[in-house]
Amino acid sequence: MNASFDDRPDPQGELTPSERRRLRFRAIPLRVVLPNLVTLLALSMGLTAIRYATEGKFDTAVTAVIAAAVLDGLDGRLARALKGTSRFGAELDSLADFVDFGVAPALLLWLWSLHEIKGLGWFAALVFAIACALRLARFNVTVDQPGRPAWHSDFFVGMPAPAGAITVLLPLYLNLSVAELPGSKPFVAFYIVYVLAIAFLMASRIPHLSGKRIGRIPRDSVILVLFGVGVSALLLAIYPMETLILASLAYLAAIPYGVRRYNALAREEAEKAQPA
Repeated sequence: MNASFDDRPDPQGELTPSERRRLRFRAIPLRVVLPNLVTLLALSMGLTAIRYATEGKFDTAVTAVIAAAVLDGLDGRLARALKGTSRFGAELDSLADFVDFGVAPALLLWLWSLHEIKGLGWFAALVFAIACALRLARFNVTVDQPGRPAWHSDFFVGMPAPAGAITVLLPLYLNLSVAELPGSKPFVAFYIVYVLAIAFLMASRIPHLSGKRIGRIPRDSVILVLFGVGVSALLLAIYPMETLILASLAYLAAIPYGVRRYNALAREEAEKAQPA
C-alpha cells in the first residue's frame, strides 16, 4: 500500500513522490558547490578568530577576520563567474557573514578591552552585532529590488559588513602596531564610542562606494596596478597592523566623497525626470 501511495501522481498534476526523491538526490554541478565551499572556509576563519581571541592571541584572530573578508569577496565573484549562484548559497553567505563580521569582531573587541567596562562594553558589542544582522537583512531584501536606477549598483546602503568588521577593529590595530595604544580602562570609553559609531554607519542608510564597477583595467595602467597590488601585499605581510590602520582610515575618509557622489547622481536623475 505504501508503494502504491508513493507512486500516485499529485492531485495538482505535479511529480510523484518517487520522482521527487530522484530529483532530490540528483548530482549537483561542481560549479555550484565550489562557491559554497569558499563560504564555509570563510565561516571557519570567523570561528577560528573567536577561538584565538579566547586564547588571547589577538594578532592571529585579526588575521583570521581579514582572511574571512578576503574569502567573502571571492565566493560571490566565483559564483557569478562559474554561473553557480543559488538561493542556498545566498542564505549560507548571509549566515556566514553574520558570524564572520558581526559576532567575531564584537567578541574580539570584548575580550581584548571592552570588558574593562562590563555593562557599556557588552552593550557596544551587542549593538555592533545587531547592526551587522540588520545590515545583512536589509541587503538581502533590497539586492533584487526591481526598478532601481543602474547607478545605484555603484553604492552600498550603509557600511557593508566586511568593511564594518575591518574598520571597527581599528583600536586593536593601534594596540598591536608600533603605536601600542593601551587597551586599559581609561581608553575603553573612547573605544565604545567608536564601536557604536561604526555600528551606526552599518545600520544607517548612508551611501558607501561599492567598487562593483571596477572591472577592466586600461592597458597602459596594468603595470601600475600590479605594482600597487604587489606593494600593498608586501606591506600587509611585513607591517600588517600598520597597513590595516592606513586602510581603515582611508576607507573612513572616503565616506564623505561617497555621500557627495551619491547626492550628485541623485540630483542628476531628478533633473532628467523633470519635464522640459
